[in-house]
Amino acid sequence: MFRFIVLTTLIACGGESAPSTPTTQPEPTQTAQPAPSQPAASTHGVVGAAPGSHEDWCGEHAVPESQCSRCNASLIPAFKATGDWCAEHGLPESQCHACNPDLVIERPPKEG
Repeated sequence: MFRFIVLTTLIACGGESAPSTPTTQPEPTQTAQPAPSQPAASTHGVVGAAPGSHEDWCGEHAVPESQCSRCNASLIPAFKATGDWCAEHGLPESQCHACNPDLVIERPPKEG
């Protein structure tokens, strides 16, 4: 049956197949960017560092590592429970520079 349909179609079209036109892909408007590499270990706080210390710092997100919900999603419920959450930007309101442009979060100085 399938052969009959194909044969009938070819005969009805004069036996010639339509010239194929190459399909072109639109040119991308942006050049591909390489995938970001993993941040260096030094950009994150020292394991076991005292919260609020100089060593307790997430250099990638410029907040204390012990409060970095982007690196540690298990912290999110606690921020939400205290009403410190920016749903629009997905991070604590106390760390949201988009909503609080004057916000300054400074790394504590080294002791000694």
